[in-house]
Amino acid sequence: MLSDLRYIFKYREKTVDRVMLYISLTCCLAILFHIGYNTNEVTGRYFESSIPWTFYGLFFLSLVRTTLAIAAKRQISVSHYGGIALIIYFMLVTIGRSSSNDFFNFLRQPEWLYLGIFAVFLTELSKNSLFFDNFYFNPTILFVISFLFLIFIGTLLLMLPKAGAEHSLRFIDALFMATSAVCITGLSTINVATTFSPFGHTVLLILIQLGGLGIMTFTGFFGYFFSGGFSYKNQLMYSEFLGQNKVASVINTLLKIIFLTLLFEAIGAVFIFFGTEASDFESNGDRVFFAVFHAVSAFCNAGFSTATDGLYHASIRYNYGVQLVVACLFIAGGFGFGIVFNVYTFAKRWVISFFQKLIANKPYVYRAWVINFNTRLVIWMTGILLVVSTVLTFILEYGNTLQEHPTLWGKWVAAFFMGNSSRTAGFNVVDMNMLSFPTIMLATLLMWIGAAPGSTGGGIKTTTFAVAILNIVSLARGKDKLEIFGRHVAPDSVNKAFAIIALSIFAVGTTVFALSITDGHLGLLPITFESFSAYATCGLSLGITPQLSAAGKAIVIGCMFMGRVGLLTLLVALIKNVKNRSYEYPQEKVLF
Repeated sequence: MLSDLRYIFKYREKTVDRVMLYISLTCCLAILFHIGYNTNEVTGRYFESSIPWTFYGLFFLSLVRTTLAIAAKRQISVSHYGGIALIIYFMLVTIGRSSSNDFFNFLRQPEWLYLGIFAVFLTELSKNSLFFDNFYFNPTILFVISFLFLIFIGTLLLMLPKAGAEHSLRFIDALFMATSAVCITGLSTINVATTFSPFGHTVLLILIQLGGLGIMTFTGFFGYFFSGGFSYKNQLMYSEFLGQNKVASVINTLLKIIFLTLLFEAIGAVFIFFGTEASDFESNGDRVFFAVFHAVSAFCNAGFSTATDGLYHASIRYNYGVQLVVACLFIAGGFGFGIVFNVYTFAKRWVISFFQKLIANKPYVYRAWVINFNTRLVIWMTGILLVVSTVLTFILEYGNTLQEHPTLWGKWVAAFFMGNSSRTAGFNVVDMNMLSFPTIMLATLLMWIGAAPGSTGGGIKTTTFAVAILNIVSLARGKDKLEIFGRHVAPDSVNKAFAIIALSIFAVGTTVFALSITDGHLGLLPITFESFSAYATCGLSLGITPQLSAAGKAIVIGCMFMGRVGLLTLLVALIKNVKNRSYEYPQEKVLF
């Protein structure tokens, strides 16, 4: 008997994985029916009594399966780590539910059972369907397909009866909200705080997290972690997907992205939790969820809030500590993972060299360009935008919306928050309908510029804007090359920058034109602002989003998706000419 089991887990492990996938999928669908659809009390009580047994059943299967798999290979490999982690989680929840100690009260909530069951399904899905050894997708096409799939799933979940506080959402509103969450935009056709139930808020939170980092990042991470490795073809695909030059660095990059994201969000959630008043929440659980939701929404530059009127709510409007935490989160998320990694490498090397000099008296070894060219360009451009946006917002709104902040410190914090939230975050701590016209124009420009490449933010990107401005200055000075930081910027980078700018203007112009036909009565300025916000995936609005017609909502949905995916990236993937030409046409100059 034991030898048969060893044979199965050694040579038929994929069959076991597939069986576990179907079992966990059935359990997950049953839970979704219970928490999202079922309204019958009798059926509800049946599910409430059966779900714990489902949890314990999966616990037993996972324990047996992981134990036998380790026994079959006679060693613990990477593919077993996920199973061991799940077993530890199952054991903790089981102990908490069976213990009479008040310390474990929080583990008796049914949400911990749901999380464990969904975790089993996620691990099995990672093992069975997240690798592409038998076929190849263009990474860009795969990126687009993953977003479309996530939007589709999100729409279905948000349409469930229990996703709404009082009634289920219409299809167009559910599609709009799912797209806005996945594309980390923040535009909303409904009041997020009052329309969604806790289940709806949880679905929205998951969509923001997956959309902010990209579902392929998560699937790649979990696929590697729970399956024990990448095939070479997988590494090639993910190296293209993540923009890595070295295939060997793919796994390391995925792990760093996930770790860095969770670290920033966890730290932000802690600060937000302690920065809020317990009296503003019905329970400690609501306070925790508020902190986690806003930490994730801020770092992913989504702009969604579970508070009525967003961060303009009376309890947060003057809470400058929470505002600074949220601002730091969306600025950090807008820098991009590559920039953060590069700065971390520089800081780590400097600290190590400092202590070596201090303790061992070793000389400091200089190494050129630890901070690479792109990091320098992003930091300089972001720093300029931070200062300029804050100062201009303070000056333009000092006698207007900033008047409601009684202290000079409060005015500066609000100006700093709004000036930089306009670039891509989408949070607001002032009344958007009371902004002066110059401030609206400034916010439109900042939305269009956006955040850094490779970040959770949108827009044309700070590097694109910087290269375009620097190229104009270079041409005005009579230079035929763009040079900065002792480096010559490649001509194809300059061409790409202007192509991105031209395509963004075309996309926004088309959206404005279409909305002026479907919803022209709302006014040209609000429509234009809405279009820039949608394409830049910012989320700020002058209040017309809920008033859009069904056709207008569909237009904004398309604009948000184009802004998140990137028109140039999509066009290159669809019509790229991969044929190598061995000839070159005669050169001509065009008159301007």
